[in-house]
Amino acid sequence: MKILVSGASIAGPAVAYWLQRYGFEVTVVERAPRLRGGGYPIDIRGTALEVVRRMGIYPQLRAAHVNTRAISFVEPDGAPIASVRPEAFSGGDDESDLEVPRGDLARVLYDATRDGVEYRFNDSIEEMVEDADRVDVRFAGGATEPFDLVVAADGLHSTTRAQVFGPEEPFHRYLGYSFAGFTMPNLFGLSHEALLWNEPGRAAALYAVNDPDTVHAFLNLSLVEPPFHAFRDPAAQRELVASAFDGDGWWVPRIVQAMRTADDLFFDVISQIRMPRWASGRLVLLGDAAYAPSFLTGQGSSLALVGGYVLAGELATAGDHQTAVERYEKLVRPFVEQNQDLVSTGDAMMFPSTAQALIERNRIVRQLTTLPADRNAAHSALELPDYS
Repeated sequence: MKILVSGASIAGPAVAYWLQRYGFEVTVVERAPRLRGGGYPIDIRGTALEVVRRMGIYPQLRAAHVNTRAISFVEPDGAPIASVRPEAFSGGDDESDLEVPRGDLARVLYDATRDGVEYRFNDSIEEMVEDADRVDVRFAGGATEPFDLVVAADGLHSTTRAQVFGPEEPFHRYLGYSFAGFTMPNLFGLSHEALLWNEPGRAAALYAVNDPDTVHAFLNLSLVEPPFHAFRDPAAQRELVASAFDGDGWWVPRIVQAMRTADDLFFDVISQIRMPRWASGRLVLLGDAAYAPSFLTGQGSSLALVGGYVLAGELATAGDHQTAVERYEKLVRPFVEQNQDLVSTGDAMMFPSTAQALIERNRIVRQLTTLPADRNAAHSALELPDYS
């Protein structure tokens, strides 16, 4: 089979790795002009750890492990509330879990696939015309080429998904928050730690990882409706976020000022994608395009890695693509739904939206310094099939 994968972030290269290993001819098309670096740290836990071990990339990812030693919660005036190990409320395992910058994971996956997979950057799928035997893909660059299957792995706002399944809105479960993420100078002396400041409905976070001179900054705000008007307007994004934090104390004014001039600002909503099915004809969805869990769960990359492994394995063993995608969804959907349902816990811990919820969150984190949470069963709820 000749397979086209749309998206070269995490899910796309992950499924491409296994597809080329099983002998498929694989092309990955990516709208960006080059591999995207940077990005905030992401987690790999539970079942996904076994996937990266089977890929042979666990040592590279362990070398890039951020090893956040503490998350400190502070009052609106900056007074400390409590410092906890991240695993205390994520339910992870500090000895085996991985936390790596998103760009590092993307680079490791790309390096593991580029010799056996064709990557086409600065291009995208313009149109797909399907018949009984193939799907003819017209690219934005002008070329037209036939494929046996297309895998949409191009994220929460997947344009490939929209061509077959229609507008995003019926599948988009908005969780009530928007956020701005960016990097800024480490003016605060932070190292391998995160600071989280909250007012009801607003949060500011600083995340210091491997670069001592830089921190990842986040400004999160509660909004009743998603700000669709700002999605393609960076000036509107900056003004929306800055106005929400106007008059706040602590280090918030410094963070807002850095946001106004950041050249790597990423603005989006905190949402999930929940779809009744993940495939139609010769198009199958993977990762956030099919089942974004939101970063409140910390499981987006893990679900992408697991989904890519299972989809490729089923395509290699099922005999035909229709049976394969049905088996992929049957195996992975219960695992996905368990992890998507973690969102209420992440919401309460990270972004309390009312004064009472903030008081209760602070009470919980003070207890967590001595009462670590149990390991989260949802992270390991799927036992990987062996396709070897």
